[in-house]
Order: sequence, then C-alpha cells, then structure tokens
Amino acid sequence: MTRQAIIEKTLQAINKLPEDKAEEISDFAEFVSKRYEDQLLTQSIQKMTSDSPSFYFLEEDEEIYSVNDLKQVYNG
Repeated sequence: MTRQAIIEKTLQAINKLPEDKAEEISDFAEFVSKRYEDQLLTQSIQKMTSDSPSFYFLEEDEEIYSVNDLKQVYNG
C-alpha cells in the first residue's frame, strides 16, 4: 500500500469517529512522530560521534590484555 493510500484510509477511518476518539488518534500520531524524530536524532549523534576524530587514539592503543589474562571466565 502506498503512503498516500494509507493516509486516505486513515482519514476515512478518523472521519467516522467521534471527536474524542479522533483526538486520541491525533495524540498517538504526535507520539509516534516524536519518537521517530528522537530516533533520527540519536542516530545522527551516534554517526557524528563515530566519525569524530576524538577517539582515534584508541585505535592505535596496543592490546595489553588477552583472554589468557583472565583468572575467572563468566559465561552469561
């Protein structure tokens, strides 16, 4: 189903509802929109951070410990 078809179908359903129920759908749509915006913001921040040269020095760090250095191994 296309985006436009989904919108039209939803509008038809909303038009059949009483005002208080239509308001609930509006509130839910705002909630979903806000959550989507938050996800986009989080992804953008993560990408910006991972592309930043601030932590490049960690890539050059030598490994000073290995699995053989463990005294006790926890599985879970």
